[in-house]
Amino acid sequence: MSNERLRAAMAAGGWTYATLADKVEVDPKSVERWVNLARTPRRTTALRAAETLGEDVHALWPALRQARAARAVSPELVALYEQRADIPVSAFVDMLKQASERIDVLVYAAVFLHEAYPRLNDLLAERAAKGCAVRIAIGDAGSINVQQRGQEERFGHGIESRCRLALMHYRSLIGTPGVEVRTHGTTLYNSIYRADDQALINAHVWGVNAFAAPVWHLRRSGEGGMFDTYVASFEAVWETATPVRGE
Repeated sequence: MSNERLRAAMAAGGWTYATLADKVEVDPKSVERWVNLARTPRRTTALRAAETLGEDVHALWPALRQARAARAVSPELVALYEQRADIPVSAFVDMLKQASERIDVLVYAAVFLHEAYPRLNDLLAERAAKGCAVRIAIGDAGSINVQQRGQEERFGHGIESRCRLALMHYRSLIGTPGVEVRTHGTTLYNSIYRADDQALINAHVWGVNAFAAPVWHLRRSGEGGMFDTYVASFEAVWETATPVRGE
C-alpha cells in the first residue's frame, strides 16, 4: 500500500524525499516510508509537511482525523479534539446549518472557514433570513492585543493580515438583515463558534497557532454550566466590539 495523494502532492510541487525531509526536519527514509508504505507521521510532523505542500493534513493522512470521546467530566462535554486540525470543516458547517435561533462567532480571523467553505456567507445569510440572529466578532488588526498574539504565535504581522482578510470575507454581509459584524481588540483565550445550544471552543495556547490547539465540543444541558461560561465571555467581548459599517 502506498500514499498516492502524498506522492502526487510532492510531484506537483517538485519535492523529493530529501528536500521535503530537510524542510520538515526528518530523515529522507521517513518520507520514503510515508509515500511507499503509507506510514503516518506524528501529528506535529504531518502538520508541518502538509503546510509545506499546501495540502490538507487529513487529505494526506486520514488516520489523523479522530475525536476523543469525552470522559464524564461534564455532561456538556461532547468530544475533545487534540487540535483544531483534527476537525473537518464540515463539522463547523454542519453545526451552523442546524442553527435556528443564534450563531455567534468570536475569533481573531479564522479565515480557514471561508477558504475551505466558500459558501459560508451564503449559509449565514440563509440562516439569518430564517430568523437566526448572526453575530460575528473578528480581531481589529490595529489592536495591540492582536499584534501581540501574532508575536506570540510567531507569525509576526501575519495575524494582522489575516484579520484584514477575514473582514474582507465578511464585508459582503454588512447590511444583511439579522447579521452583525464587529471588530474587537480584546485578548482572546479561546475562539468561540456557537450555534444555538452547541459550541466548538478552540483554546489559544502561547506560541502555538490555533490550528494546533485543542478544541472541545459543548452541548448546553442546563443553566450555569461550561456552555454558559463561554456564552458570557462572548457577550462581554461583544459589548466592547465596534460595529463594522458599510462602505
